[in-house]
Amino acid sequence: MARLLLPEATMRIDPESLPYRPCVGVVLINAAGLIFAGQRLDNPVPAWQMPQGGIDEGEKPRAAALRELWEETGVTADLVEFVAKTDDWVTYDLPPELLGRVWGGKYRGQRQKWFLFRFLGQDAQVNIASDHPEFSKWRWIGADEMVASIVPFKRAVYEEVVTSFRPHLA
Repeated sequence: MARLLLPEATMRIDPESLPYRPCVGVVLINAAGLIFAGQRLDNPVPAWQMPQGGIDEGEKPRAAALRELWEETGVTADLVEFVAKTDDWVTYDLPPELLGRVWGGKYRGQRQKWFLFRFLGQDAQVNIASDHPEFSKWRWIGADEMVASIVPFKRAVYEEVVTSFRPHLA
């Protein structure tokens, strides 16, 4: 009897067997306490999120946060003031349709440390047109709108982060 071979992406993956990807997230607020939100380029449905990304081997989380902020928004470390960070790591799992498709299929989701920075610059200093852009456009929004604008599988993370930083947000 011939055996049917399925593409790797459709094979059943046990998420419990995979680790979380170490990652950082950045809540960038302006003087009014509004949050930077970028509309993702790679999502056909409008999806807004805050800057985030992986931690490189040997990199400290705060350094990774500043690097990711610069890579995704053009905002440099001299244009921000550190305000706070989450006490603990926050995790989320990928939904089944993405498991095995993103990050080379190596991770079940992300384990994130979040940082809150106050933007000291001018809006004209934000530049999302990087070498490897992640966002098609950006805007400043309130905390509740930010939580409502994120893809559903990341919503609990955003709720936890916003709750952590609520005293600093509009």
